[in-house]
Amino acid sequence: MENEATILNHYNLTTLYPTSWPTEKDESDISDSELSPTPKEAASRRSKSRYSALERVGSDRKSLVPGSERMRNGVENLVQKDEPDPLGGADSVVRVLRERGMNVEDDSRLRMGLAMEGAIHSSASTQTLLQGLEVLSRSIDQKSASLKVLVESNFERFVRAKTTIDNVYAEMRNQGIQSESERPPAHSRVTSKGSNHFRSLSGTGPLSPDRGRDKPLPSDKKKHALTKESEYGVQGIKAPLIEVAVKAEEIWGPALGGREREGALKQAQDSVQTNREVFEVSTSIADCIKRKDYEKLVEAYFRARRYVDDARNTAESSLSSGVPLTDAQIYQIVITGRMWADVEDRLNTFKREVWRKLTNGQSYSVSAAGTNPYDEHMALISILLELGVEDNPIWVWLLSRYDHLKNKISATFERSRVEIEVLRRRLANDKEPSVTQSASHLKNPSHQGPDENVLNIDTPQVLELWELIQISITNLLSTKGGVLGEVADFWDKAQSFIDGKVQRTLPNGIDGGSRKHHRLSTDGVRDLQNGAMELIDMLRENVHAFFAEPPIEDISMLFSPSTPLTPKTPQSAVLSPYSADTRFKFDANNPPPPSPKTGEPWEEFAFWPPHANSLSGVHYLGKILSLVGAAASEMNAVNPSPGSEKLKAFVASARERSARAVCAAWNQDAGMCKYMEDWTRAGDKRDVTKLPCTFSAYEMAVLSGLQKILYVLDAATSRSGASGIVSPPPSKLLQTVRSQFVGSLYKVMTGMVDNAEKGDETLKTDSNSLITDSDSTTTPSRSNRLLLTLSSLRHLSTSTIPALRTHFETLFSITLTDENPQLTSTVTKLSDRLFAAYTAPLSASLHSLILSGIAAPDWMPSTSHPTSVRPYVYEALLRMVEIHTQLSTTTPALLSAVLTYLTTTLSRSFLTALKQRSLYPLPALMQATLDVEFVAQTLKEYVSEEASRVQGEIYEELDRRTDDAARGRLQKELPEMRASLKRLREGMKGALGVLRRGGSRGR
Repeated sequence: MENEATILNHYNLTTLYPTSWPTEKDESDISDSELSPTPKEAASRRSKSRYSALERVGSDRKSLVPGSERMRNGVENLVQKDEPDPLGGADSVVRVLRERGMNVEDDSRLRMGLAMEGAIHSSASTQTLLQGLEVLSRSIDQKSASLKVLVESNFERFVRAKTTIDNVYAEMRNQGIQSESERPPAHSRVTSKGSNHFRSLSGTGPLSPDRGRDKPLPSDKKKHALTKESEYGVQGIKAPLIEVAVKAEEIWGPALGGREREGALKQAQDSVQTNREVFEVSTSIADCIKRKDYEKLVEAYFRARRYVDDARNTAESSLSSGVPLTDAQIYQIVITGRMWADVEDRLNTFKREVWRKLTNGQSYSVSAAGTNPYDEHMALISILLELGVEDNPIWVWLLSRYDHLKNKISATFERSRVEIEVLRRRLANDKEPSVTQSASHLKNPSHQGPDENVLNIDTPQVLELWELIQISITNLLSTKGGVLGEVADFWDKAQSFIDGKVQRTLPNGIDGGSRKHHRLSTDGVRDLQNGAMELIDMLRENVHAFFAEPPIEDISMLFSPSTPLTPKTPQSAVLSPYSADTRFKFDANNPPPPSPKTGEPWEEFAFWPPHANSLSGVHYLGKILSLVGAAASEMNAVNPSPGSEKLKAFVASARERSARAVCAAWNQDAGMCKYMEDWTRAGDKRDVTKLPCTFSAYEMAVLSGLQKILYVLDAATSRSGASGIVSPPPSKLLQTVRSQFVGSLYKVMTGMVDNAEKGDETLKTDSNSLITDSDSTTTPSRSNRLLLTLSSLRHLSTSTIPALRTHFETLFSITLTDENPQLTSTVTKLSDRLFAAYTAPLSASLHSLILSGIAAPDWMPSTSHPTSVRPYVYEALLRMVEIHTQLSTTTPALLSAVLTYLTTTLSRSFLTALKQRSLYPLPALMQATLDVEFVAQTLKEYVSEEASRVQGEIYEELDRRTDDAARGRLQKELPEMRASLKRLREGMKGALGVLRRGGSRGR
């Protein structure tokens, strides 16, 4: 056994039967033959460099300790490879440790000190350890005695060596500190210039001729002093050595390192060629991200994971088998690791961008090209699930959509409300339109065809505000492009996720890791349902507040920029935070003043533009109410919905407020209808003006618009479920409309009478008038106004009002039974009033003419047989001709009625005038008979029963005021009188022929 241990120690073997050459033998100590080269090798070395002796470092020297161990880096230590047990237990420490299964070669601590003894004597008894202590003590004593003998025999040599070393060190340490004159000449030392040695080999004598020449300066001596400041003598040569090293590196570096770099580059090139696909994965992923090719991105990602799995398997296989990795495998693992780090970095950046897009709810809207970005968001959700994420992208997207819609509803409504109020204030503080402008707008329906757009139903400022109101409500309640459409779409998508329909097409991720995100939790489903209901309630409540509440007072939102739905860089704080609309630019210190409180009906309606007429109101409110009804039906179709009762109340409230506003404006417009009178004749009826037709068109437009508002027609026909939300209008509201309709008829008839009676002041056309009808004339005389108004009023009562009444009853299913007698009575009274206003002055004039003519002194005939009538008769008949002419040219329809009435008036006047004389002799009786009969025969076409009765009374009065003789003689004179009357009629045929009905018809 001792021989085996000796052999193993000597050859540094682990077994007596090795199978391969030990690696340690390649790093063994340099042999003596290596230290003493052959003459040929020596000559070769000398020819290489003068500094070749410095190439051998201290670590290459042979150890002075026999049996010492050389480490892997070539450095020896004082630990022996093997030795006997100091306690005398065994001859080989290494052998004992190997028998106990300890790795002695790798851990040198097991062969030295307490660790070695603890490992060898771990189970020794106390007695054994005491014996070993005695052995160790004797060994130490023996070695101490040998050391003592060695020291005593070499003591003087030690002292001399120590003294020499101390003197040399002191001299070198103090070099340059003392001046040259203070140093003893025998101990002076010089440094040879151009030499790297500290001491000169020649010329060191005190009388040497080169002593003074080569003496360095005191500062140079100080550089070589063994002090910390001079870096212990290295400072003087450090800079030259650095310069030499840099120069050598510049000259010889490329040449000496070229082959090594060539080998490294070749090995790297081979590795790149071998792992080209690994290098291309990261680039492929970056390209897919740039092109948004998510399908190829997933393929590239899985390919990268496969490379990583291969590298991991290679490393684990090497670790488990103990077989070291080859250089190619090491390069593969390193390249794969760097590739995977780059891939993970790119994918993390990509995921952050995808999360940003997914949570950006504002980008989710239908683009102008008609593409639905929902497909893009599904692609983003799919790619996140495919790549694998911790958070649920479905839930995150739904929550971001909910938050975005909630903020959008609030911001859109508040913004729109403030913008509407700003324009409303400006309109309220502007000048009110003139009556001619208002009348021109009210006449607009009569100028429009059934298929033409309404262009001039109100002032541009009012129409601008109506358009803004309609756009604002559309932005909120429209199912196509509005917020309600986005809410409905959000709930449809949420419902599809709740039902699990969409998840069937979504990927499961790596090893099914994303499958957990496919199903929404019960709490999540409940939260989604509550969120959808909350969004719908917000829409409903905001629109209801807009209709039900009065105008707002605070408009500071316009100059308070906010972040949602705004441009990234607002131009200034006073600009609109959503747009750069110049209509809403104003100084924050000078906002538009509030609307003046004058008691106008529109002051309590935030949705009604100031000074707007009923035409624009029914036109725009009909569209807005249709949108409200359709939106309520859409809200009711969403499950869960806020409830049909709430939606019914919502629609009913908006309808009731809109109808009230329209009726208030309708009442004011009815009073303005009289200003539509421009005395232009109707095209088909020349005896009436255009006012009845214009008023009829206006009333038809208002009634049709009100029907759309009350019954929300477009909403009721647009969706099947709207009938359950849009209830029929209440009877109270219908009664309000009914009363206003009848009131408008009364107002327009009263206004027509006012026009005829007052005329010039109320109907004077100003410079701002918008009346441009080519048939319009200047304001006619009072008599013509009365005739035209009377004719128009009769046409209104006989044609227009019945048509309007029928239209009203058809639209609203209401029979105006109680109002018909009242309307007829009112028309009759107004017509009689106008007729009396026209005929009264004429009757008075004729009556005065008859009275004065009969009462005149020359009325009595100068002959006993008069054959002609008195001049006053011709004058009266000529006045009747003038009246006939006026009537036939102005209002032919009134000709018969007026002339009949005036004929009766003439008969009464004759009766009154003839009663003034108490006695009529035969000539007077004949003259009275000729005058009365001539008038009667001339106006016989206009003699009514009343006139015939009065004429009978005239003859009775004449008969009563004459005697029997005169009566008898009159009977004999009758044939002659008839001939005279015939002759008179023939003579006046040209002048008075127009009074005959046949003549009138001929004209």
